Amino acid sequence: MQHWEVIFFFLIIAFVYASVGFGGGSSYLAVLTFYAFPFQEMKLTALICNIIVVTGGTIIFIKHKQVSWKKVIPVVLVSVPMAFLGARLKLSENTFFIILGCSLLAASVLLWIKTKSLSEIENEEFKNNYIKDGSIGGAIGFLSGMVGIGGGIFLSPILNLMKWDTPKKIAATASFFILVNSISGIAGQLSVPHKEINYTHIGLLASAVFIGGQAGARIGIKKFNPLAIRRVTALVVFIAGIEVLHKHMHF
Repeated sequence: MQHWEVIFFFLIIAFVYASVGFGGGSSYLAVLTFYAFPFQEMKLTALICNIIVVTGGTIIFIKHKQVSWKKVIPVVLVSVPMAFLGARLKLSENTFFIILGCSLLAASVLLWIKTKSLSEIENEEFKNNYIKDGSIGGAIGFLSGMVGIGGGIFLSPILNLMKWDTPKKIAATASFFILVNSISGIAGQLSVPHKEINYTHIGLLASAVFIGGQAGARIGIKKFNPLAIRRVTALVVFIAGIEVLHKHMHF
């Protein structure tokens, strides 16, 4: 690998995202964009790293019965096939980066928004509409498949704004959502042959996020303010989105 510092960046991103229940796909893409990695390799790398980071957290959420399957299934039932279809789309490099840049800007806004804490919503009733949940899941899944992320960075803030459930159960839902959509996205990408894939790069970065993700899941949440982490991440993602659009939009 020509730029070895990318491995360090991935480790740090995985640590930070794992501490708040995300996979880090958007920030992996941001870093790879700065270093001009081949865009097909970027998408595959981000999804594989997502899976490595969120798998452990998802298992923990399931063991502690934080995943409400009755509510989660309608969301992922539509998102998974849509993520597969999105990943199969043949986009030009320029179109991909424009969609990615806009997605990063949208994600930064959603990450910045402060949602209510558990103590503020503990007496509220959670109302769910399975058709609406499926529609949201499908739309995010399709976008996630196109750009190579798991989608939790969009789903979690939206569900919090909808008062869909408690913050912990939303985090559990987002973690599972990222996992299954990333798997579906990889399946969609691998169903279309690509030449520009360096699996040595992917292996090195995957190893880095495994270490960072394991550390973040165990100690990050105890040491850092989740809102502060989200807002720092929002700024990084926003800057990356602006940079991507500046390079690839021609007025």
